[in-house]
Amino acid sequence: MKDIHKEYERLKNLGVVFRKEPAKSETGIETVFEDTCGNLIQIYQLA
Repeated sequence: MKDIHKEYERLKNLGVVFRKEPAKSETGIETVFEDTCGNLIQIYQLA
């Protein structure tokens, strides 16, 4: 992912339910959201 913050805002504006805001980890930035069935999906941007 090239710009996780931009994608986070785009998806949030479309009504996607996020479990956590983008946050730094040891190797990049990650966020987690739910799909329409309640499954958790993680998106990740490498540092």
